[in-house]
Amino acid sequence: MRDAVTAVVDHAEQSQALFGGKATAISNLKTMAKECSTPDWDGEGTVPVNPIAVLLAENFVRALPDDLPLPEFAPEPDGSVTLDWIPSQHRLFSISVSSSDRLAYAWLDGSDKGHAVARFDGSRVPARIIEGIKEIMDHGNSTLRPA
Repeated sequence: MRDAVTAVVDHAEQSQALFGGKATAISNLKTMAKECSTPDWDGEGTVPVNPIAVLLAENFVRALPDDLPLPEFAPEPDGSVTLDWIPSQHRLFSISVSSSDRLAYAWLDGSDKGHAVARFDGSRVPARIIEGIKEIMDHGNSTLRPA
């Protein structure tokens, strides 16, 4: 039963009409994870991308409000996945997704910068992360402060 439900969800998410740009983002995430799924995938001793981190990153993308831009993905040497929003060299918002419910995030907004941690329950993106992404992507002044 679980496999059948998973197949239906995967098929629905592959449809641009039903799932929009999130389907492409999740496909990009899965491609990156597959490319980085073996030990020492970069020749520098890194560990494979953690499948739990990939699943949590997928859930995070699914939970993002539709009006937010989607992130770019990158592997981290410890097996975590980074989600990045980088509108310019001096403006960025980055989230590290590991195998836990803790999301470490950081931002740079000109000379203002900071970092914090929030919990992700798998279905709702923390409000302070949504606001942080909006501020960076909307060219506003960052008012983020660690909680």
